[in-house]
Amino acid sequence: MTNAETDLPTVPVAQLRDVTKVYGEKGTRVEALRGVNVDINAREFTVIMGPSGSGKSTLLHVLAGLDAVTSGSITVNRMDITKLKDKPLTLWRRDNVGFVFQSFNLVPTLSAKANIELPLRLANKPIDRHWFDQIVTGLDLTTRLNHKPYELSGGQMQRVAVARALLSHPAMLVADEPTGNLDTASSAEVLNLLRAAVDNFGQTVVMVTHDQHAATTGDRVLIVRDGMIVHDLHHPEPADIAKVA
Repeated sequence: MTNAETDLPTVPVAQLRDVTKVYGEKGTRVEALRGVNVDINAREFTVIMGPSGSGKSTLLHVLAGLDAVTSGSITVNRMDITKLKDKPLTLWRRDNVGFVFQSFNLVPTLSAKANIELPLRLANKPIDRHWFDQIVTGLDLTTRLNHKPYELSGGQMQRVAVARALLSHPAMLVADEPTGNLDTASSAEVLNLLRAAVDNFGQTVVMVTHDQHAATTGDRVLIVRDGMIVHDLHHPEPADIAKVA
């Protein structure tokens, strides 16, 4: 199915209702998000696209609890995160959101294994060894666990970052331009990893990208313009995206 702008019979993990985000005041006022209403479906790969300044990164940030909304509500697994104060929100984010960024954010002095385990160890949470083994095997990291980041390729470092994000069983895995610093081969590898996180691990993935080809990896593409979702495409081809992006 291409360019189909219809509702799919899936269960939402997150619901955004009348979400606005305003920066500045009076003469410097910028409406980054303007009345956004959208459901993010569980076990689905959702891609957010739009030109620079469209609000796509702001949308990802408020969804992940990294930024506060000006008005509206965001419910994730029946929890309205817009009502949480700073410390409860930080704890919620730690337990419910896995992050994959283009800069990897690996600790250079730690092994790949230690980097993967680090968030759970800092939170004094037990590590599910069966799940750990399943992840590192699925991401082909078993022979790289004792390597430091400088001994890994860009694609391998991003695999470690994805494994770290998956280990806590997050409600959502969010990726902000995860292929931005990678060459073509490594970019394809990372996109395949995110796709596998959905298909093989049942993960919900939300990714921001400006790359139309990368966007076709997703099940769904949200086109953002002027702070609003202007198109909602399901399983689009590159030509479908090019028509509206």
